[in-house]
Amino acid sequence: MTGMLRVPRSRGALNGGLLVLLGIWGGLIAFVGPYFHYAYTPDKAFTYTTGRLWLEILPAAGAIVGGLILGGTASCPVAIFGAWLAALSGAWFVLGSQLSTLWHTGGSAGQPVGNNLHRVVEQIGFFTGLGIVIVFLAAVALGRFTVIGHRERALAEAPPVETVPAEETTRPVGTHARVPDTEGTPTIPAASMAPATPPNTEVEETRVAGSPDPRNPASA
Repeated sequence: MTGMLRVPRSRGALNGGLLVLLGIWGGLIAFVGPYFHYAYTPDKAFTYTTGRLWLEILPAAGAIVGGLILGGTASCPVAIFGAWLAALSGAWFVLGSQLSTLWHTGGSAGQPVGNNLHRVVEQIGFFTGLGIVIVFLAAVALGRFTVIGHRERALAEAPPVETVPAEETTRPVGTHARVPDTEGTPTIPAASMAPATPPNTEVEETRVAGSPDPRNPASA
């Protein structure tokens, strides 16, 4: 079962990277948007308000952290946690500006500046559209990490491979086969193993005194 909870790190890399980029956008656009006439009030660059902290900076941080978790973990439970964190952050981008009307501590997101078209684009880029895309990417990641793939199941169900200790498979250099014990076996002298000298086949003839030597015809 533990093997099924391990997945390749590449599974959440794409969604995690996109969530990080969207989180950076959501956290910085309120501060750099006025340079491009794309802003909420107060429409001055790098102006901090309590509303921007609660409605933009914190959900942006949640999306960034969730994306980093998705892109850097190989554990399904950890990745699911990161996806849920990113999904809640995206939902807060969508609903936070509406719920801010219930606060009475200056936590408003302000008002979009420009004509009607600019206000629609700013509303989508700052809150609603941004939050919907973050929730979508987080939901895709949740679907990928909550389903056990065929490869993970096969690896988890595979029987363990038995390993043979190294000392049983190797023999030290210089060892030889055992020589059988020859104690008690009679030893044959080396001299006795030399080939015997063939006997002289010439028959020494005994000559009778006065008889001719058959080997010397002149003596006849």
